[in-house]
Amino acid sequence: MSAAPNRRAVVIVLLVPLAVTLALWAFAWPAARIAPRDLPVGVAGSAAAAGQLQERFEQHEGAFEIHRYDDAAAARTAIENRVVYGAVVATGKGPQLLVASAAGPVVSQLLTQMVAGASPAGTAVPVTDVVAAPAADPRGSAFGASILPLAIAGVAAGAVVTSMKLRGARAAVTLAGTAALVGIATTAVTHSWLGAITGAWWTEAGVIGLTVLAIGSMVAGLATLIGPAGIGLGSLLIVLLGNSFSGVTSAPELLPEPVGLIGQWLPPGAGGSLLRSVAFFDGRGAGGAVAILAAWAALGLLAVLVAGRGRPERTDGAAAPASEPDPVPVG
Repeated sequence: MSAAPNRRAVVIVLLVPLAVTLALWAFAWPAARIAPRDLPVGVAGSAAAAGQLQERFEQHEGAFEIHRYDDAAAARTAIENRVVYGAVVATGKGPQLLVASAAGPVVSQLLTQMVAGASPAGTAVPVTDVVAAPAADPRGSAFGASILPLAIAGVAAGAVVTSMKLRGARAAVTLAGTAALVGIATTAVTHSWLGAITGAWWTEAGVIGLTVLAIGSMVAGLATLIGPAGIGLGSLLIVLLGNSFSGVTSAPELLPEPVGLIGQWLPPGAGGSLLRSVAFFDGRGAGGAVAILAAWAALGLLAVLVAGRGRPERTDGAAAPASEPDPVPVG
């Protein structure tokens, strides 16, 4: 028996368990370590009463990032602007909790349980949902599940453009057109049919399209720079790391450090955060995510366009050589 098939069999036997282990690490480990880490929350009310509430939060070292506000109105504005996830307001009748389930149902539940557990036995803490999740998706399940298909769509677009040997402006237009259609189709499903997002329809379609464009351009750009291996690297970054580190189903501040931060710098995390802003918060807090997605899209398209200028296409679809060597005279 030839040694080559034996070596390939050994490689497969070793690589499959390694891939499974890596996938479990990327998906299961962050989910198993969900806990607040510098989670932005507000405390409002008179100095003395608010100080006591703040001390309760500070007992959980490193868990919360405290923002002080003068009254409930200021705390409510901070929640609506996505500065904090929730706030505890000290009133004459006891603490009152303000949350925003649209910003993350898991965070709202965590804050509710924590404040209720810190209150005297038998005391009911009033909870006001300042920005509520849609009635059709109160737990955010459909919203969280929508990010993985976008990641797959972007990777597929970049891979197909590369495999078809499209280059230059033709590749860029194909990526942009695909992203636009995915944005329209996805918004029709998640907004018009499922009711999982409730913002401005065309703005949501634009955000989804930008997310897919950033992913597709990233994959196509990597493939242009390093060859077919770029598709694998892009898939690894987007599907395995970007999706599992996005924090869309919980919150970036609930993931182990620096997983949450890494996820927000990759297109799936930035796209999920941006879609949440435009779907529920009228675009507030969207600036950073827009910049990240635009940067990924611009860098990827730039790589595709620059490579296309140096490698012209043939009419049969194959890339033609940049130049032909001069014939060598004989004799």
